Amino acid sequence: MDFLTAVHTDVGIRKKTNQDSVILECADIGSGRVLFAAVCDGMGGLAKGEVASAEMVYALEAWFETRLPELLAKEFEPAALHEDWLNMIDRTNRRIADYGMHNNVQLGTTAVVLLVAGGNFYIMNVGDSRAYLVSDALYQLTHDQTYVQQEVDAGRMTPEQALVDPQRSVLLQCVGAGAPVEPEFCMGQLNPGQGFLLCCDGFRHVLSPAEIYAAVSSAPDETAMETALRALTEENKRRGETDNITAVLVRAS
Repeated sequence: MDFLTAVHTDVGIRKKTNQDSVILECADIGSGRVLFAAVCDGMGGLAKGEVASAEMVYALEAWFETRLPELLAKEFEPAALHEDWLNMIDRTNRRIADYGMHNNVQLGTTAVVLLVAGGNFYIMNVGDSRAYLVSDALYQLTHDQTYVQQEVDAGRMTPEQALVDPQRSVLLQCVGAGAPVEPEFCMGQLNPGQGFLLCCDGFRHVLSPAEIYAAVSSAPDETAMETALRALTEENKRRGETDNITAVLVRAS
């Protein structure tokens, strides 16, 4: 299985720095190609969010280069991957929290991570960046770890209310806040022609799933895929989105 990929990130219309960080890697292995991608959104309301997201991406890149080859050299087990990612998140959480304590600042980051290997996909999520499956429609694969999602799940708020609630960006979990992190995991099978969209919350606040799907599903090649991400980013800005805007688009071929 091969992949078409595109990535785009933008500081947006209000912030002076881009607190998002992104990684997108492909590698050849004996049984085919693997793809690894992640979007990390440094917490916009906290100081040095760009430091936290960059540290998370550094840890992810180190894992991809060192640990993934070791896992693939053995009989690949999802349970082993799950444990590896948990350990990585725990180490990074403590490292960012220690940095914040010694520098008297608060900082943190979301992390949505995708690995595609052997025709299967594996996703880890902390926070409210999202992973979508792009198929005959746009399917949200991750579950936001936010206050408003908790209220929706409990029946105290409708999804429509959650979209405009002033606390919609309040996270229940992030990497670096110091408290133990409990990531969300999911996995499944990927078919040729299907793909993924990873994005920070700033990419999808003011766009509907139908609008996003219409743009990304019709892009036939990498140039068109990047053009679609840029066009959606500019539409976000035109509608007044104030956050940083980052997205990764992947299609299996």
